[in-house]
Amino acid sequence: MSRLDNEPLINRPVATADVAPPSAVVEEATAGAPQVRIGRFQIPTASLRAYTMLFALVLIWLFFQWATIDERHPYGLFLGAVNFSKLLQQMAVTGVLATGMLMVIVAGQIDLSVGAVVGLAGGVAAMTQGYGLVPSLGAAILIGLLIGAVQGSLVAYANIPAFIVTLGGLLAWRGVILGLTKGATIPVELPVFKSLGRDFVAPVIGIALGVVAIAAIAWLSIRRNQARRRHNLAAAGAGVTALRIILPALLIIGFVLLMNSQGGVPVPVIVLLAVAIVGAFLTQRTTFGRYLYAIGGNPDAARLSGIGLRKHILAAFCVMGVVAGIASLLHTARVGSATPDAGNLMELDAIAACVIGGTSLMGGRGTVFGAVVGALIMASLDNGMSLLDVQSYIQNIVKGAVLVTAVGFDMLGRRRG
Repeated sequence: MSRLDNEPLINRPVATADVAPPSAVVEEATAGAPQVRIGRFQIPTASLRAYTMLFALVLIWLFFQWATIDERHPYGLFLGAVNFSKLLQQMAVTGVLATGMLMVIVAGQIDLSVGAVVGLAGGVAAMTQGYGLVPSLGAAILIGLLIGAVQGSLVAYANIPAFIVTLGGLLAWRGVILGLTKGATIPVELPVFKSLGRDFVAPVIGIALGVVAIAAIAWLSIRRNQARRRHNLAAAGAGVTALRIILPALLIIGFVLLMNSQGGVPVPVIVLLAVAIVGAFLTQRTTFGRYLYAIGGNPDAARLSGIGLRKHILAAFCVMGVVAGIASLLHTARVGSATPDAGNLMELDAIAACVIGGTSLMGGRGTVFGAVVGALIMASLDNGMSLLDVQSYIQNIVKGAVLVTAVGFDMLGRRRG
């Protein structure tokens, strides 16, 4: 019997690269550090994508700030302290999910079940409140980890495509939570649990965290220059290094002052930043992260290089499960209750955030920073259009158009690069 064209030639987990156009796989696997020429300047493609995303985000913010000017808000409402705080709380869950989804996608896989996992884990957390705070929170994360392990094992060791496994999981886990709750809504009664999604840290704590963040940025910038000089590589000059420290420092100071003006930095935002920092460290500073990119870019080359595809794919799904458990706690706490339909379509929001942020669905490319910015773009569109009383069906059309446009520009940029 003849072998199908998109069937892998070896016994290994199925990856997106197996069904990608050959040119796409070659590009992702061999591009190295591609650059785009703009006039006399050559800009790394990854940096250009980041600048483009930030520029688009700023344009969206400026437009909605202008569009919300009225008699009560002569300077606009969108970027006001109260609304901006609500915006960040709205995007926290999507941002957390996008961080985990990024690791799955760069490994050449996909997870369509995270929304159902959020509903199941949040429901279990609400149902176990009688055992105390720690068992309740731990149950949600444990449920996410177990589901990630089960689905990851089926993908990695049974060679079942991730699309099929997680699509089945989407239906199965939704059915499980519906059966456990009998369709009832379970309120969150523990004050500390509820505070995870609604409260703010004290202003002094926000200032302290800002100082720590600025110090960390300065230390990392200086250390990077020292490391490059130690290996006889070109290092950034004093002016560029100072700029890399001062600009983020000004943004951090402005953010903390803005949040403190309305009560403090929201707790969900602190959780999102913690998850994003850990995710960025795992993907950029560890061999585990580098192996995920290698597996997604060219799984056969990764296998021949001695990388354990199965265990790394399993680990990626386990991380996604833990992240989904954390997101379920934030969502359940913010809503104040657990419902059987909680988390509906969250998987699409997480995937859209990754794609808008520059992650390739073919695998092998993407950053946590881009995924979080993508989530912020999606949340900004939602929040801004709601302030303008745009009808819900138009909001869906706009978000769909933005997603397709982002992918179209990305493909155009890759062809030109």
